[in-house]
Amino acid sequence: MDLLNRLRDSIDYLEEHLEDKLDIDQVAKISLTSKFHYQRLFHMITGITVAEYVRKRRLTLAAQMLATSNAKVIDVALKYGYQSPEAFTKAFYRIHGINPSEVRDKGIVLKAYPRLSFQLQIKGEKAMNYRIVEK
Repeated sequence: MDLLNRLRDSIDYLEEHLEDKLDIDQVAKISLTSKFHYQRLFHMITGITVAEYVRKRRLTLAAQMLATSNAKVIDVALKYGYQSPEAFTKAFYRIHGINPSEVRDKGIVLKAYPRLSFQLQIKGEKAMNYRIVEK
């Protein structure tokens, strides 16, 4: 249970710092693990890497910002850590299937990658009937 609390705290940190450069050492420190073990554990639990999670979350927030404001694509790209509009457009297209400049068009459907949350589910509370058979 303590591990899940530490992972939740690390996710909170990632979410609070999506606009900053990813500091995996700090995230691992929050979870009280090494950088290697944190990345491995994160991937085992979620099925994606830390960097992929951060990228998808940034691009989700970028799409929301483009859809709900008059912000320029270059400003949004810089805000979410992309050094050039070209790199941002390429990553955006890979996730959403459209260019960032097309977000404001009517009827556009975007993909959203929600924040991770952990739930602990314990099974095995019911009795099972079994028998041993020799063949």
